[in-house]
Amino acid sequence: AAMEGMLKPDVKEEVIGTVEVRDTFKVPKVGVIAGSYVTSGVIKRSSSVNVIRDGIVICSAAKVSSLKRFKDDAKEVLTGFECGVGLQDWHDLKVGDQLEVIEYVEVARKLGESIVPEKTAKTDK
Repeated sequence: AAMEGMLKPDVKEEVIGTVEVRDTFKVPKVGVIAGSYVTSGVIKRSSSVNVIRDGIVICSAAKVSSLKRFKDDAKEVLTGFECGVGLQDWHDLKVGDQLEVIEYVEVARKLGESIVPEKTAKTDK
């Protein structure tokens, strides 16, 4: 048990929601803000998103820089509500894009589990 505590935890991506971009707004000194609708789950200010356009991931793990409900800052927005989403270092948002909201979860590793599958090689001579 003491040795398991010393192992570095695995980091796993977990999808916690999806957001649909309905309109985009250009704001000076801020960039592009996506007027969005939360179709499932939740979007949090602390989460990251994958930008999906036509079924292809075009941006992976972009941090949410701003999240607003009307003119107020929001910590999270739930299913069925509209919000404004700004992404850090990504301004190529278009109407119809899907934002897949992800969070990184640390999972404790156990002894006996290996990250790389073991190779079994037989030598015949």
